[in-house]
Amino acid sequence: MAPVDLDQIASQLNSKDSKDRMLALASLRNVPADQAAPLIKRALHDENLQIRSMAVFALGIKPDEESLEILTKLLKADPDYGIRADAAGALGYLEDPRAFETLVRAFYEDTDWLVRFSAAVSLGNLKDPRAHDVLMQALKSDEAVMQQAAIAAIGEIGDIAAVEEILTFAQSEDWLVRQRLAEALGHLPSPKTEPALRYLEKDAHFQVAEAARISLIRLQKRG
Repeated sequence: MAPVDLDQIASQLNSKDSKDRMLALASLRNVPADQAAPLIKRALHDENLQIRSMAVFALGIKPDEESLEILTKLLKADPDYGIRADAAGALGYLEDPRAFETLVRAFYEDTDWLVRFSAAVSLGNLKDPRAHDVLMQALKSDEAVMQQAAIAAIGEIGDIAAVEEILTFAQSEDWLVRQRLAEALGHLPSPKTEPALRYLEKDAHFQVAEAARISLIRLQKRG
């Protein structure tokens, strides 16, 4: 792989052409975080919203010691809901338990569903059992994508106490909800898990049935 020229990337980030700036950000994917983060931060306030979004996301993938604080501020106060959602998602990638309270607050207080969705997903990434109550609330959403996020997060956290609640989605009309359920149950061994997966293994949608089959194998390997 050819070495990355950081000076050239820095120059591109100052270009008046948004395509140049976008390519500069994209080229940082193979740069170590300690070298990439300072350059990423230069694009956080770009006039182009797509570039800002890319930079916020990148700061979660290539973090430095300031990333948590920067992303927290963006999630709490940025006027653009898309940037707030990106910040919530990036906080999940940090996998830093200090982001927990911020994500919980965003879930309960933000007015946009996409931000709340990203917060729920990221709570799963943190794998913090304290997220149980928030995810129970997310399950009550009328939005199928929120239900999907909550079920997936419950699986990531390994929240066995939530099995009873998520099993009510075994007959959801949304096949993606059923698929997330099948995937999550593979991480939630309980007396009711295997019978539920046997049921989902017969689902009419191939991807749901396949997810259930894989989860059954995973549980058997766990013994």
